[in-house]
Amino acid sequence: MLSGRITQAVLHGLDRLARKQFIESIPAHLRTGRRGEEDAYFFLRKRGYIIVARNFRTARHRGEIDLIGWVKERGEDVLCFVEVKTRTTRDVKPAHAAVDRKKRRDLRVVIRDYLHSLPRRQFPETPRWRFDVITVYYEAGLAHPTFELFQNAAISS
Repeated sequence: MLSGRITQAVLHGLDRLARKQFIESIPAHLRTGRRGEEDAYFFLRKRGYIIVARNFRTARHRGEIDLIGWVKERGEDVLCFVEVKTRTTRDVKPAHAAVDRKKRRDLRVVIRDYLHSLPRRQFPETPRWRFDVITVYYEAGLAHPTFELFQNAAISS
């Protein structure tokens, strides 16, 4: 009985140590990006989005869609493909400006792959969809991140 508790405590300690070392091995900008995606996920949930996929990729094309979710708009369900951009400062340029022509082209192809993967029995026609960009700022001195949501951002540039 006691040996089981000791073994469990040792394993728990090793798990915590391994998790800490893994997190510290990830570069700071990637940790910030993951944190931004996580906070954006909960922000969008509060705004009524039903998130159905995170970090969607296809084997056929480059690019990744950070969040995919449904939202009601004027009584109709709209499928939203969301790109999350996270920054710790607003000094250089706005975060949404990082979604440049190349990024949009890569996302457009992955969006098309996602739409083609939808089950035809459930979606005989392509559902109404849009592309959104959400920016997350972790600025010094602020306790909580600030968000800007750009709905229906142009994807066809």
